[in-house]
Amino acid sequence: METVLTIVGKPGASDLSADCVRDVRQALKSAGAEIGEANWLAPQTACDIGFEGINHGDAEQAAIDALKDAPLDILAQPAVSRAKKLLVADMDSTMIAQECLDELSDFAGKRTEVEAITERAMAGELDFEAALMERVGMLKGLSESALEETYQSRIDLMPGALELVRTMSANGALCILVSGGFTCFTAQVAKAIGFAEHRGNELIIKDGALTGEVGLPILGRDAKRTALEAARRRLGLSIEETLAIGDGANDLDMIQHAGLGVAYHAKPIVAKAARARVAHGDLRTVLYFQGYAQSAFRTD
Repeated sequence: METVLTIVGKPGASDLSADCVRDVRQALKSAGAEIGEANWLAPQTACDIGFEGINHGDAEQAAIDALKDAPLDILAQPAVSRAKKLLVADMDSTMIAQECLDELSDFAGKRTEVEAITERAMAGELDFEAALMERVGMLKGLSESALEETYQSRIDLMPGALELVRTMSANGALCILVSGGFTCFTAQVAKAIGFAEHRGNELIIKDGALTGEVGLPILGRDAKRTALEAARRRLGLSIEETLAIGDGANDLDMIQHAGLGVAYHAKPIVAKAARARVAHGDLRTVLYFQGYAQSAFRTD
């Protein structure tokens, strides 16, 4: 089959039953598709259904209608080039469960103000660069030691992050962490998860304290797309062989310029624009979308 529909549920939730798959196969057939056999990537969690004869959007809609309100993520795509050779990923609220700047602002007693700006910036309501400089300015005078304390005591890896990056890396993909956050965090997160490279913004520190300034130029929306395109050219890859994932408005350009752009538990503006959406599962969903079976996942 030239195309494949993947259905993924939350790990361990058993939301994807054989009856669900049967209903989707029937819905695809009713929509005019020629369908193949179901291929289970993980029992009661992820399944592929090959099909031909209808477009991706119609296939996804048929599956959505058949599954009604079930908490399942769905993607239809070409069967070729599913396993990507380049991953460019956002960090905050994507590879880690927190927004580092929000957590750091707690130490400066500015969390409420900073969080409000972060929310608006990630929703696309504010210019990212200006919003970043304003938030960093609120941290002026904060001790440098707060950076390490924030990472050690407040930062958690997103479920599935290890599996996603290490499985792709083990299969020859280059994985790059590209963040509008700060290199003091991207370096540690990249090492913990297994990214080969990382990019971020630089906090200016003088005499052991933050100056309230960030190094220029600021890595934002344009720079994330540029990082994706530069890495693709360096590796000699086609667009179809690339994957980008993020949750906020500053991730939009890289998501839209990747062969597979994934909105991960994303802001509405991002979810609407992305080709693929993960709204229910964790980052392992992105491996299932690429055709990896659970038995192929790596964490080492």
